[in-house]
Amino acid sequence: MFLRLQIPVHRKFRILVLASLLLALLIHMLLGLAPTVHHTLDDSCPCRLKAGHFLLEKNHHRLQAQHEKEPLQVLTGFSGSNSSALKTSQSLQRIADTSEANWRVPGNSEAGREGGKRKATNYTGSKLAALFKHPLYMISTPPLANGDRLFTVNSKERFTLKSSETEDWVPTGKKFILPIGDTIYDTYPTWLKFHIGINRYELYPRQDPLIPQLLMELSTQKILATVQKSGGTQLKLVMNLQNYGQALFKPMKQSRYKETSADFFYFSDFERHNAEIAAFHLDRILDFRRIPPVAGRLINMTKEIRDITTDKKLAKTFYISPANNVCFYGVCSYYCSTEHALCGQPDQIEGSMALFLPDKTLAKRVSFRNPWRRSYHKSKKAEWEMNSDYCVQVEKTPPYDHGTRLLNLIDMSILDFLMGNLDRHHYETFEKFENDSFLLHLDNGRGFGRYSHDELSILAPLHQCCRIKKLTYLRLQLLATETYRLSDIMRESMAKDALTPILAEPHLVALDRRLHIILQVVHECLQKKGDKNVLDTTYIKSQGT
Repeated sequence: MFLRLQIPVHRKFRILVLASLLLALLIHMLLGLAPTVHHTLDDSCPCRLKAGHFLLEKNHHRLQAQHEKEPLQVLTGFSGSNSSALKTSQSLQRIADTSEANWRVPGNSEAGREGGKRKATNYTGSKLAALFKHPLYMISTPPLANGDRLFTVNSKERFTLKSSETEDWVPTGKKFILPIGDTIYDTYPTWLKFHIGINRYELYPRQDPLIPQLLMELSTQKILATVQKSGGTQLKLVMNLQNYGQALFKPMKQSRYKETSADFFYFSDFERHNAEIAAFHLDRILDFRRIPPVAGRLINMTKEIRDITTDKKLAKTFYISPANNVCFYGVCSYYCSTEHALCGQPDQIEGSMALFLPDKTLAKRVSFRNPWRRSYHKSKKAEWEMNSDYCVQVEKTPPYDHGTRLLNLIDMSILDFLMGNLDRHHYETFEKFENDSFLLHLDNGRGFGRYSHDELSILAPLHQCCRIKKLTYLRLQLLATETYRLSDIMRESMAKDALTPILAEPHLVALDRRLHIILQVVHECLQKKGDKNVLDTTYIKSQGT
C-alpha cells in the first residue's frame, strides 16, 4: 500500500520541477526580447545646457539685485583642525553642487568631439570686436611718464647682432640702447616693436595691430635653429626664426579631447600646448594682457628640429618607431624617455609657439614665490590651506602691503581658476618697475586639463582677502551676459589659429560655469564687507572715470 502511494507522489514532483524550469526559461526569453533604453547626450536637444545657462543668467541678475537668504560659505574655515577641514570641504561643495548639476558634461575622454557641445547663439557680426568696443574696454592707461617704458629709444645708436647662437639684438657700446640708428621704426622686426611697446601698465596695448602680425609670424616664419631649453621638468625647445626673433616651442603631449585623470597630482601633470594658446586668448579677453603672444604651429620634426639642431643631446634622442613615425624624447626631469616619446605623423607634430620676452640681460625680471603656492607634496598642506586668517598675514608683508601687487595676484588667481591651473608656484615682474606694475602670467601649460571638475581652492586669494579690482569685477559681469558670453568670445578668438579647434567644447562650457562661481564668491564678499571694502577703485579714480 505504501509503495503504491509513493509512485504518484514522485511523478507529481517531477512534473512540478519540469514546469518550474519551463517557466524560468520563458521569463528569461521575454527579458531578452525587451527593448533597452540608452541614455545619450544629443546635440539636437541641449536641454540640460540651456537650463544651466538660464541659471547663470538668472543668478547673475540676482547677484546685482538682491541678497540670498543663505550666504554661500566658500573657502572658509581653513584651520589645522580636522573638523574645520571637513567644514571647509562641505562649504566648497555647496557652491559647486549648483553649478556642476546644471553644467555637467560627460566623463568620456573623447567627449569634446561631439558630446557636451554647446553651439554659440546666432548673432550677426563679431562678438570679439563688439567686446573690445565696449566702454569697459575703452578705458585708457595713465599717460606714460619718464621711466614708465621698459626701454629708452636713442635715435643715434646703431645695432649689431651677436655672433653666438642666440643672435639677439645687442648694443655696440657697454650700455644697451634700442637699435634705431639709420633705420626707421617701420623697418624693425615685429617682435622688436612688441618689446619696445612694453610699459609699466601693460605688456601690449588693447588694440595693438602688432598682435595679429606676431601670431601669423609665429606660425609661419622660417625656423633657422632649434635647441632644447635648459631647466624645467618637461621638454621645451627654443626656436630661432628668420627675423631673428625667438619662440618657445611646446610640443603636443596629450590630445585636446582627452581629460586629465583625476588620479594625477597637479605637479606631475602633462604640459599641454593647447593650454598655452588658450591662456593667451583668455588673458587678452579678460583685459589683463600679461601673457606674451602664443600661436599654434605644425612642425616638421625632421627639417625643423633634427636637421638644424646644434644640440647633440637632443639629436641623439631621435629614432624611427615601429609604425615608421619620427620620434624623439629629449633630456629633462620628467617624461623624457622612449615610454613618453613624442612621435609625428609621420614627422609632423603640432605645438605652441610663445614669443620670447626681452632677454633678462636687457630687461631684468624678478621672481616671487606665490603666497598661495601649493605644497607640491602628496600629503602635506600649505599654510594657507590651514589658516583662515592667512590673507591678513599676507597684507602685512611686503610687497603686498602697498600698491596693487595683491590685487594683481587676485587677478592671476581668477585667470588660473578659469583655466583650472593649480601650478602657479612663482610669478615674475620687470625689475625696473618695482612694485608698481603688472605680474607676468607665464607658463600656463597645466591649465585646461579637467573640464568636469572645478578646483575651488584656486580662488583662495579672492575669498580669503575679499578684494578685487572693480574693473575686473565689471568685466567678469559683462562676460557672463548672453551678448558677450565668455565661451563664445573664446571660441571666436581662437578660431583663426592654425591648430583650431584649440579647446574641446566641454572646456568652453566649463569657462562659463566657473565664471558664474567667481561672481558668486564676489557677491558673498560684498554681502559680508560691503562695496567699499571689496571693490578697489584706485585705477578708475586715476583715470577720472
